[in-house]
Amino acid sequence: MPTSRLDPRVAVYTGTFDPVHRGHLDVIDRGRRLFDRLIVGVGINPDKTTFFDIDERVRLIEAVSAGFDNVEVTKFEGLTVRFVRQAGARIMVRGLRTLSDMEYEFTMSLMNRNLDSEIETVFLMAKEEFSHVSSSLLRQIGQLGGDLSKFLPDPVKDALVARVKEKR
Repeated sequence: MPTSRLDPRVAVYTGTFDPVHRGHLDVIDRGRRLFDRLIVGVGINPDKTTFFDIDERVRLIEAVSAGFDNVEVTKFEGLTVRFVRQAGARIMVRGLRTLSDMEYEFTMSLMNRNLDSEIETVFLMAKEEFSHVSSSLLRQIGQLGGDLSKFLPDPVKDALVARVKEKR
């Protein structure tokens, strides 16, 4: 595949972001500082049942990243490398929290490289304060009535609390 369409100054950060938390926002903020443009791709993972639908997840990320002028948020379906190429990007940004993340992301990076050898993966280590945070754990804390203020921006926390109340 020709590289002429792929811009090394454009990066893509993908995930399900269900919900987006401060660890995700840290990666978004750091990624946008490294690249001229960062596209946050909100994906559909057929192996996951989500708490928020894809449009809600996009809206929440847009709300909490509104101050970042070089970040755009869009939804996608299908292979991540295909989405990255369609976006005209050459870089995938991935966040790493733990050794198990490293093993999983390393395997995914190798597979993505086999699927499209022109797309590179850049890993950003989580800050220590976010290394234990996951969306699934935060959903569970929210369902059990725990305090989410340290982990979720207010618009996301409010949406999660409201969704928990709806489901009761």
